Amino acid sequence: MERKIVSKLLDWKNSPRRKPLIISGARQAGKTYSALTFGKDHYKNTAYFNLEDSREIPAIFERDLKPERILGELAAQSGQSIFKADTLIIFDEIQSSERALTSLKYFCENAPEYHIMAAGSLLGVAINRERHSFPVGKVDMMTLYPLDFEEFLLATGNAAICGLIREAYLDFRPMSLHDMAMDLYKTYLVVGGMPQAVLEYVNTQDFNFVLAAQKNINDAYIADMAKYATPQETTKIMAAWASIPAQLSKENCKFQYKVIKSGARAYEYETPLDWLKFAGIILKCVRVTEGKLPLTAYADNDSFKVYMMDTGLLCSKFGLAANVILNSAPSFDGFKGALAENYICQSLTVNGFVPFYWSSPGKAELDFVFQDRQGNIIPLEGKSAANVRSKSLNVYMSRYKPNYAVRVSAKNFGFENGLKSVPLYALFCLEP
Repeated sequence: MERKIVSKLLDWKNSPRRKPLIISGARQAGKTYSALTFGKDHYKNTAYFNLEDSREIPAIFERDLKPERILGELAAQSGQSIFKADTLIIFDEIQSSERALTSLKYFCENAPEYHIMAAGSLLGVAINRERHSFPVGKVDMMTLYPLDFEEFLLATGNAAICGLIREAYLDFRPMSLHDMAMDLYKTYLVVGGMPQAVLEYVNTQDFNFVLAAQKNINDAYIADMAKYATPQETTKIMAAWASIPAQLSKENCKFQYKVIKSGARAYEYETPLDWLKFAGIILKCVRVTEGKLPLTAYADNDSFKVYMMDTGLLCSKFGLAANVILNSAPSFDGFKGALAENYICQSLTVNGFVPFYWSSPGKAELDFVFQDRQGNIIPLEGKSAANVRSKSLNVYMSRYKPNYAVRVSAKNFGFENGLKSVPLYALFCLEP
């Protein structure tokens, strides 16, 4: 599968200021595959070490943190040579060894000529626990998310559609294959971007196989909760995780602790929600009270929405049949908007934006606002269908007068009166 992270990895490899690289992200999002494929394509050889599956490898880091000794023993253990600049050294599941994580500081300072790449599924969870120290300033960081819609199109043999979408986006003219692109978008909602689910779809074209893969991934997340948290924490994490479909089913998707269980309080479930966020399983979208710079200064951290990082996993968690989404069954109308919102939030996040939502003291509420690279604050209204009436967007534009606004919907491209109409399938074109 062609992943966009490859271009970033090439920039890292060729950078004169290269540091050891940590790739973080949810389990089974494709970190190990991307690292190994990159090593195969761009290095003479790859030395791969999984710190979760072995006792011997973590023990190598216990004696001291001298890079030359560590690399000598790793070479002996693996039975292959490790060359400066010509070998990609991969430390997988690095969160399993605090000493290995700390060693990246010494590789940065004392052995920068070696190319070190580390991956961690639960790294965010590990470094937020007291026993883990993080080599701040001594590593480069990247996050790998599930495949976005463009990567999905490439994986499913629809590269030509990608080109047409990008061409239409450049000058905001209608896309000729709009209906076809919308159908592919609906398929993506069902399949999602987890590599195993996409692979099942490509190989079988059978949504039952896709669903089985998704359920396995969801089960793996539950197993992680039990493995990497205390029994008391696990109970609360699983309760918060189980509540997400109900949270999104509400007319207002604002997260409510009482949906987890009656009488639940914020102080009980803030940590479990943080666990899910740091594990890369959920996305958190915080409310802002003003559409002004900087957005973080106006964040109301007590008011937020929670989305899943993959629509396919969300559909499987809901038990939504593929034909209901693909055929836009009337029974699906009540949840269609929430699923589109989830898709928009994950698309903005993958593209490098930090999405917030805005609401006024009255009843106006805008789905998303975000800041672009030029410092503009961009309002975004999301619609799952072609009906695009929105009082909230008009209220926001009248109050803050942004340079332009974005409306994402089932309608084709258009640009009028400062409002960019972007089809749901074209969100990957929206870049910082």
